Amino acid sequence: MSERTLTAPTTTAASKLGRWWSRADIRLTALFLVLIALCVVGYATRPDAFLTEGNISTVLRLAAAIGVVSVGMTFVISAGGIDLSVGSIVALSSVWMTTWATQSFGAGVMVLCALLVGAGCGLVNGLLIAYGRVVPFIATLAMMATARGLAERISGRQTQVVDAPGFGALFKGHLLGVPVLVWIFAIVFVAGWILLNRTTFGRRTLAVGGNAEAARLAGINVRRHTALVFALAGLCCGIAALMVVARTTSGASTNGLFYELDAIAAVVIGGTLLSGGRGSMGGTLLGVLIFTTLSNVFTLNNLETDIQNIAKGAIIVLAVLVQTRSRRRSGTP
Repeated sequence: MSERTLTAPTTTAASKLGRWWSRADIRLTALFLVLIALCVVGYATRPDAFLTEGNISTVLRLAAAIGVVSVGMTFVISAGGIDLSVGSIVALSSVWMTTWATQSFGAGVMVLCALLVGAGCGLVNGLLIAYGRVVPFIATLAMMATARGLAERISGRQTQVVDAPGFGALFKGHLLGVPVLVWIFAIVFVAGWILLNRTTFGRRTLAVGGNAEAARLAGINVRRHTALVFALAGLCCGIAALMVVARTTSGASTNGLFYELDAIAAVVIGGTLLSGGRGSMGGTLLGVLIFTTLSNVFTLNNLETDIQNIAKGAIIVLAVLVQTRSRRRSGTP
């Protein structure tokens, strides 16, 4: 009797785990097939340009900055939040780090400035949401407007060219034939995957996103953890600002436009639940590559930007509908 009692729950747990992995594999496989299909379309429409070394390098460099932002967004959405300010934080960080005063101290201070500004803005978001009880949508919407306004004020709406010695050599080179920016994205992605899937911080993030009250009763400091999650997203924006400045050799208040759209889209189609409680860093990576490749295919074929945005919006809606349908099938509320 006791043997049955001990064995049955274990079998049930193993069965549930197997079903979960099966669904995860199906999602990732489907995203990978979509990416392959986009590559086939790109090659079929522009065989002379799509698979060239220069174009592949361009796609990877473009994916790197938005990919780093999407890593932070994965944590925010997994925790049940949303961040509309990521693009503006990228702009503010890029402008602040490229002022004449900051550049006069050298590349090291520029890097530190971008990271501190990004993390600081994210922390302000987190404190307003966690301790000020402001709804994430409203708090980050206010930060979106404020950060973009500060970026315009500091730069005078002028592009600030980077002339600090050593900065370009630090970020614009190649390592083993791969752009340094791609290596930075790879490091951030791996660190994000480990943090989300293999640490207490990641488990607490999913617990807060799944049921904040249950997480509080389990002993998790929900307010502090929420603040830290948004600070982490801001730090990712600071890193992305470094990458944007390295790629364009300038800081501008227009940097990071629509990054919030691209990041949220990549995270959602990657399988992270908008309601929180489930996150997929691997899915986010595929989502970033899908949207970057889609934009590249549109650009190579000289299609208008508005058509790109319509396509992205349709993909987001489709991804949410698929999420809703799969949750209903699994009986998840």
